[in-house]
Amino acid sequence: MAQSDGDILTLDEVAAYLKAGKRTIYRLAAGGEIPAFKLGGTWRFSRSDIESWIKQQSAGSPERAVSKALNKGDRK
Repeated sequence: MAQSDGDILTLDEVAAYLKAGKRTIYRLAAGGEIPAFKLGGTWRFSRSDIESWIKQQSAGSPERAVSKALNKGDRK
């Protein structure tokens, strides 16, 4: 099967792709921190959404910077 931007990945495939544990990916998906959806009770991920999410994470998006700044203020 040829891969394309429209590929749908399983939790195991995303964990391997991101070189992360399956439990970490499950936690991120369940918490809405990574783009995912459920199909028949199991998590699925769009390859293009995951790639966009990676770019946002590594670019330090403004929303993420604001969130970090707010969280630091809460610790004082």
